[in-house]
Amino acid sequence: MTNDSPQPHARNLDEALLARRALLSSTAAAMAAAAVTSPLLHIDQAEASQSSGLDFDELPHGIDETHHVAEGFTADVLIRWGDPLFADAPGFVANALTAEGQSKQFGYNCDFIGYFPLPYGSNSSDHGLLCVNHEYTTSDLMFADVKGFNPYPAPTRRHVDVEMAAHGHAVVEVKRRADGTWAYVQNSSYNRRITASGTQMTLSGPAAGHDRLKTKDDPTGRKVIGTLNNCAGGQTPWGTCLIAEENIHYYFAGDPRGTAEAGNHLSMGLNQSLFFSWGDYINRFDVEKEPHEPNRFGWVVEYDPYTPDSVPIKRTALGRFRHEGATSVISAGGQVVVYSGDDQMFQYVYKFVSTGLYDPENREQNRNLLDEGILYVARFQEDGTLKWLPLVWGHDGLTPDNGFADQADVLIETRRAASFLGATPMDRPEDVETNPVTGSVFVALSKNPFRRAFRTDAANPRERNRAGHILELIPPGGEGALADHAATTFSWTVFLQAGDPQDPRSGAQYHADVSKNGWLANPDNLAFDPKGRLWIATDGASDFDTADGVWATEVRGTKRALTRHFFKCPVGAELTGPAFTPDGETLFCSVQHPGQGGGSTYDKPTTRWPDFEADTPPRPSVIAITRRGGGSIS
Repeated sequence: MTNDSPQPHARNLDEALLARRALLSSTAAAMAAAAVTSPLLHIDQAEASQSSGLDFDELPHGIDETHHVAEGFTADVLIRWGDPLFADAPGFVANALTAEGQSKQFGYNCDFIGYFPLPYGSNSSDHGLLCVNHEYTTSDLMFADVKGFNPYPAPTRRHVDVEMAAHGHAVVEVKRRADGTWAYVQNSSYNRRITASGTQMTLSGPAAGHDRLKTKDDPTGRKVIGTLNNCAGGQTPWGTCLIAEENIHYYFAGDPRGTAEAGNHLSMGLNQSLFFSWGDYINRFDVEKEPHEPNRFGWVVEYDPYTPDSVPIKRTALGRFRHEGATSVISAGGQVVVYSGDDQMFQYVYKFVSTGLYDPENREQNRNLLDEGILYVARFQEDGTLKWLPLVWGHDGLTPDNGFADQADVLIETRRAASFLGATPMDRPEDVETNPVTGSVFVALSKNPFRRAFRTDAANPRERNRAGHILELIPPGGEGALADHAATTFSWTVFLQAGDPQDPRSGAQYHADVSKNGWLANPDNLAFDPKGRLWIATDGASDFDTADGVWATEVRGTKRALTRHFFKCPVGAELTGPAFTPDGETLFCSVQHPGQGGGSTYDKPTTRWPDFEADTPPRPSVIAITRRGGGSIS
């Protein structure tokens, strides 16, 4: 589904932006572009003469049944789908899954990873908690008796219960051993599973308790069971985890057109194109029986991983849409800013700015900072400036005359409000991450093959954009902690345009020296190492006859946008959730849905990664990448 917003779209790139991109065609020109585009990109001669540090031998493009990492590094499987987390959890037995067992095991299709040092308040890179999302299940690779993926045939209630237990989130204690490898701690007091079926959560913020969030099971509109389709996420400065609810539309049966929420539900994609048959057995997943239940999903969930019995909270002030990530940063003025993309073609980029100020000495005071503030949506302008438009009820047409009765309506229907304000429809916004060194913000735009020439604009310059691109957003004020992320005007530039630069039709743009293996397609998740270098995970490279994986690059200097191929996934998998330890010596990554697609079946999968044992299906897993002999990854 795409957004058919009637808002106008710029048809031509601004001449200054064209000139600026043309400068990137050579190394010397890239330095000039860095100097004129932004003070964040300025380099001196000493910096220009330094080696990048990204000196690994690149992997070749290609696809096979296992994973690969650059020479000199190891990529060890740390934890797999079905591994037991608790003393009473069963071990993994293929084709003998139960909901009770799965609720005590590591879940399916791991995505976002957050590394939280232990103990709380330390900077330990040897001992911590991994907080991992479990986005969705691929049932035809989980169960021998479920055939097909989209749409699924109606499974039994047993299948549904296992699927729901395999969704959600996991907290796992991990330790680095003396030999530099990592292991997880079974039966740690910190270990936890958050599931779609068994975890009670609360709703907070402006929409909590609203009539449109009330159901038969919850007449208060303040309690909800579970969380769905958790893709990327984030970490707050006060040590809580943010998990983002993304593609919620695949879970709700029934025809929304006969309900009072018809327009809202159709905007979120609830059009009976199901991947899951939960509504056949559970009334709350049928919109004709519970038309308000979908409104209780599509939020950002906050919880405390250091307190295993803490109740997760859905923070409605951050808006409701298909959240890809929730990256928080402290602005120069002390406000908490949370960035998020809406993961669909022609949707928008958002940020939330808290009313209250962050207090590094008072964790308790920070706990509810995400309940009060202003949600903004981005409008990218031709001259390289970015305007953040406030989604505030009673202003700019967000009024009862236009169907917004209060701020809760604005937040429940964030997409409609953003369209009404004239935000810029983007080429499928994925992860949004802030650079800890420069303070700039990078946005991954995965692709948009539906964009036509008349709908191109400065920030989305390619028609039929199959490979995606990355933008850099530059707040005013200075680098690092001086960056004013709360400002309503930024500058921006295109960092790279993905695709194969050897294909003249691709429109790809990188550093001029990018190698035949250095190009990438479909940027999805982003991460920065402690030195401020960008690591890019991809989803969709199989369309270009290669595997998804990780590419690394400098973001300024003479090697800006010189991407290098570091890690390669097994067939069918995408690479998600890259996260570094504070010392930069370990990179954790999720390998999601190995073996999916390409004619793979439970009986004859295209790979049996990572176990490679007969009759064992492929198992989504978290890997830990380290340098042989120790030292920084970059």
